[in-house]
Formats: sequence, C-alpha cells, structure tokens
Amino acid sequence: MSETTKIRLSKLLSFGSLAIIAFVLMAATVVEKIHGTALVLSKIYTSWWMISLWAFSTISSLAYLYYSGTHRRIRVMALHLSLVTILAGAITSHLTGREGALHLREGGSTTEYYLRSGGRAKLGFTLTLSDFELRYYDGTFAPMDYVSHIKILDSSGTTEGVVSMNNILRYRGHRLYQSGYDDDGKGSTLLVAYDPYGIAVTYIGYALMLLSFILFFFDNSTIFRQLFRHPALRRLSVVAILMVAAMHHNVALATEERPLPQTLSKEAAENFASICVYYNDRITPLETLANDFTAKLYGKTSYRGFSAEQVLAGWFFFYDDWQDEPMIKIKGSEVAHALGIDGKYASIMDYVDDNGYKLEKLLRSEDSASRKNGEAANEKFQLVRMLCLGTMLKIYPYTDENGECVWYSMADELPATMSADEQLFVRKSMVLVADAALKHDYTALEELVSAVKRYQETRAESMPSSKRLAAEHLYNNIGYNRPLAMFCLTLGILCFVLFINVRTFESKAMLGVRRTLYMVLGALFAYLTLHIALRYYVSGHLPLANGYETMQFMSWLSVVVTMVMARRFRMALPFGLLLAGFTLLVAMLGEATPRITQLMPVLQSPLLSIHVMVIMLSYTLLAFIMLNGVTAIILRLSHRDRAEEIEYLWVVSRIMLYPAVMLLAVGIFIGAIWANVSWGRYWGWDPKEVWALVTMLIYAAMIHSTSLKALRNPMTFHIISIVAFIAVLITYFGVNFFLGGMHSYA
Repeated sequence: MSETTKIRLSKLLSFGSLAIIAFVLMAATVVEKIHGTALVLSKIYTSWWMISLWAFSTISSLAYLYYSGTHRRIRVMALHLSLVTILAGAITSHLTGREGALHLREGGSTTEYYLRSGGRAKLGFTLTLSDFELRYYDGTFAPMDYVSHIKILDSSGTTEGVVSMNNILRYRGHRLYQSGYDDDGKGSTLLVAYDPYGIAVTYIGYALMLLSFILFFFDNSTIFRQLFRHPALRRLSVVAILMVAAMHHNVALATEERPLPQTLSKEAAENFASICVYYNDRITPLETLANDFTAKLYGKTSYRGFSAEQVLAGWFFFYDDWQDEPMIKIKGSEVAHALGIDGKYASIMDYVDDNGYKLEKLLRSEDSASRKNGEAANEKFQLVRMLCLGTMLKIYPYTDENGECVWYSMADELPATMSADEQLFVRKSMVLVADAALKHDYTALEELVSAVKRYQETRAESMPSSKRLAAEHLYNNIGYNRPLAMFCLTLGILCFVLFINVRTFESKAMLGVRRTLYMVLGALFAYLTLHIALRYYVSGHLPLANGYETMQFMSWLSVVVTMVMARRFRMALPFGLLLAGFTLLVAMLGEATPRITQLMPVLQSPLLSIHVMVIMLSYTLLAFIMLNGVTAIILRLSHRDRAEEIEYLWVVSRIMLYPAVMLLAVGIFIGAIWANVSWGRYWGWDPKEVWALVTMLIYAAMIHSTSLKALRNPMTFHIISIVAFIAVLITYFGVNFFLGGMHSYA
C-alpha cells in the first residue's frame, strides 16, 4: 500500500468514524427522551460497540497523524495526545471505577453502599453520621448548604470529616459527596465514588490539553498565526456603510375610553413599596414583588401609565376599581374561549360567572397544551387572590425562643408565643394603612409605613443593608430590557443591510456614523455592566446561574467582542448589535423581569461561573462566525463581484474559529471538573453534555482545513458554519426545552 493510499484511507477512517460517533450521540439524546436514560446509558453510551467505535476512531486518527507527518509537529501532536489521554481516563474510569450511594440517620453507621449498577460494595471502614446540619441564607428558609459531620473508624483509629456541597471527603480512594437529606433534617444521603486511576489520567489529559492550546497559539508556524498574514486581510481592510434617511413614523395612539382606576400617587406607592417583604426565599423590598406581580399579570412592569408599585397598591387597596381592568394577559384561544373574551387580556371578573369558576373544566382537560395554558391563566388568578387576601405580603418577622425567624402576613395563623401586642400590630397595622390609602391621607400613610419598618428592624433576625436595598431599588428601575433589545435588533438589522452594500468607509459622513455606533456600543456596555453588577450585588453571587443571566452575560460579551474587533472587522458593528439585541430578547422571553433567587447549594462553586463564562464567550465567537456566513451568502446572491469580501469574511471566521473551539473545549472540561466535585463524576452523559460534545466535534472538524479540502472553499465554509451553529442552538435551547436532563435549569 502506497503512502498516499495510507494517508487517504486513515483520513477517511478517522474523520468518518468521528462523524458516525457524532450522529450516534445526536440520535441517542432523542432515544433517551422517548425510552429513558437507563436504556441509552447501557445500550449506547457505555455499550461494547460504542467503546469499540471510540477506540477505532482514536487508532485511525493516530495513524493519520503519523502517515501525514503531523506527528513531527510537537505542539499539534501534544494537543491530539491530550484528547487521547482524556479518552484513556474515561475508559479507565469505566472499567475500574465504582459509583453508588448510602443513606445514614444521625448516629447511624454503615460499612457498605449501594452500587449504581445494582448490588452492594464494601467500604473497608465504618462510616458514622455524627450530625447533619442544614444551613440557610441569613433570615430566610432558602438552603445555602447541606453539611454532614462524619466519623470514620478503621484499624488505624477514628477520623472525623465534613461532607458538604462542593466539599468532598476523601478516604482510602473513596470520595464522599453530599447528595440529599431527610425531610426532618436528621438523615443524609451521600454519593460514593471509587475511581483511583481514571480521574488522575483524565485530569492529566485536561492539563496537557490546556498547555497544548497555549503553546499552539504562540506557534508562528500554525495555520492560525498564518491567517493573520493572509492577503485578504490586506486587500480588503474594510466593509463599510451607507448613510440613509431616518424614517419617521407618526403612530396615533388609541385613547383609553375607560376611566383610570384608583390607586396611590406614585410617591405614596413608592413609599409603601419600600417596606421589606419575605418573597421568593429572600428579604426584598416590596417593589420587587410589585414588579414581578405586574409583569406576571400584564407582561410589562407598568400599566396604563401606572408604575408597578401603583398597580400593586391599586389591587390591594382599591380592589373594586381594579376588578374590571382587562390587564391579565391570556395565552391560548381555548383559555380566551373559556373566559368569554375576544382579545388577549382578561379582567379578574371574567374568571367567574353564575356557574362558578370558568377554568375548572379546562384545568381537567386531557389536552396537555390546553391544560398548560389553563394552568398559567389560573396561576395569575391565584396571584391576585393571594395579594387581595394579604397572604402574599409576608412583612411581619417574628423570632421564636429557638432563634428561628419566620415572616408572617396579616392573614396567617400567628404563633401562640407571640405577645398580644405584637399580634394586634400584625392584624391591625395594615388595616390602618389601607384606611389611610382609601382616604388618600398620605401623611398618615407615611407614618404607618414607618411604623411597619421599625417593627421589621427590631423583630427581624437579619435585614438587608440600606446599600443593598438601594441597589435593588436601582436595579428594579433599570431592569426592563425588552425596549433595549428591540432597539439593538432594529439598529443591527439596519446596519447589517447597509454594511453589505458598500465598499468604502472614507467620507466624513461614514466616519460620523462609525463614531455614533461606537457611542451606542459604549452606552450599551455601560448599561449592561451596571445591570449585571447590580444583580450580582443584590443576589450575592455571580449572575450566571440560569438562562436569563447567561443570555444577558452573552449580550455583554457580544458588546465586548464587538468593541475589540470593530477596528479591523467592520461587520463586527452590526453583528454585535444583532447579537446583543437577540440575546437580550431571548433573556426576556420567560418573564418581563426574571426573578433574583438564592443560589442552589450545588451551584455555588466558582468553577461553575468560570465554566459558564468560557462557554458563553465561545458561543459568542461562533455566533459571529455564523453571521459571517449569512453575510457571505447574501453578498453572493446579490452581488456576484464580491469575491474579495467573501474571502475576507472567510479568513476572519477561520481566525475566530480557533479560539472559539479552544474555549469550547476548555469550558466543557472545566464543567466536567465542577461536575466531579459536585456530583461525584465528571461525565454523566446528560443530554446537554452530549450535545456540547457533538458541537465540539463539529467545530473541531472545521479547523482541519488542511485535511478537509472542502473547507478551503470560502462559500462552502460559510454554509457549513451556518449549519454547524444549529448544534449550538440545540445545545443551549433545544436541550432545555425538549430533551431535559440535569442541566435544564441552565
């Protein structure tokens, strides 16, 4: 067999087997959704044929590296060997590792644990739970940490240790992880992992991979460094924009014929909403609840010119005026039909008639979509009911003789140990506030609100600082991003259309437009930085724990990347605005003002924050590459003489692709380390993990333009970059909405 044949055959086998692996993994996530995790775990992911396929792909890839001469390039070879080492660690863990769990009550002991695969295994020592401690965030009942105090007894004596979230107890090759606890707080569930060799090999692979990436980017002989000297970057240094006349729209706003309902003045409502309330497992200003309440009902944080605080006060103090207001946003024609309304908004009185509650039948519907819409509409009805009854307003803290602080509403059953004077204050103070509100006696209202605040300060175990309350007030007033998202999208689309229609950027007018866009980006950067910083200060953790926060962070990243790239790559300006607008809009899809919540104990690791930041930066770069592809196709279809611009976009995309793939790989493996620290295993074949791996395989293949001739054609590369981005969308959105898994919170 000739050398050329060996190269061609090994290349076909290596890339072909990786393509088969990618398709199998994609199909497995769908099968898992239909038939469950247990089936795909045993029959696909860890099956003998899948392990054989990985081994075959590894061997054929090493053969191709050897026959093609790549093994002589030390840095590139080290990078590929790091991946082989990681795979070796995975198979070592699979063959020699054990996973299981054990349950202990306080004072109880055990010498064995239950294996995940079935059966039992011996620990080799005696494990005793001395004490279990459930720690809460200050002044709340939101769990902050689960802590098991352990005693270990063996032939060498007794050893004490602590197991908590993100804190592993290691002993004789075994690792103990905190998993759960009994409802009465007297028992604990621990995960047990025994993997003395596989993790060490895998971590060596991670370290080698990181070192290889660093060396790769400093190697002048790599294609990545050569791309910076590509002629296309010198021939076409700019893709510019045309000036267009601004379009003016005079929209006649329909006047409301219905009179405005009664409520407090804006100042009085703000004063009332400055009272603290126990809400969403946090002690927060009442205005935060008002924002969430109004947004939940109406879809916006204001209604007919009223602020969220005025809306809340209106419903609470002037219910008769508000009961006929059509401000409850309804989703689904079946709900509108059940309520007997024509539009998208219903009043609270539309929910009932002489026959009773109109949604009763819909809530029992066998059609899941109709039932879901009915449940959403019912939730809004119940919110109004809870507010008007007062049960939502838990504004009265009481610390019992055990030092436990509980917040009560005026309608709650009060503890017998509470003094008669305190009970009278809890029952009557809000009645007096309501009386002052009905009379519009704002002086009396302010005095009564001050009395409630003094009660809170003297009775609460812990209260937010004045600085934190001020920060939350500022956050609540700047936190509605949907208009900004629409502005960024609109401006981005206009700029995108303009940028692809011209070649020069030399006139004073163009320079002025460019400066204007930089000013817009600067203002957007300042706003997003302030918004994220305030959310961080108010919540007490990096805001990267849910879909809203990660999308907002990606919006911030897109602005940063745009500002860095815009001087050399003019299309970065419209791309940055489009990405910022799109990610802000996606962030707002769930709710108009997504809630700030206490962080789940397992999500408190700094590794998680690093993992999310690195992954989102990678996604941002991949989104830019996809937009380059869209631009190239538009140029090709509309202007046949734009080959230079298309080649320029191709070179820029390839330059961005290398750090994007590196960041994606590093982000995945940082996530694996976090999972190992938190869950006891660094890879669990969760759908999001699988699709992240598929995404990395796809984009890693796109780097190999030397091996894959098609990628050397600019238009082919651009088309592939658009198709490849589908994997990113599935990884981030598709898994969450359709496939589920442990990462569905993200």
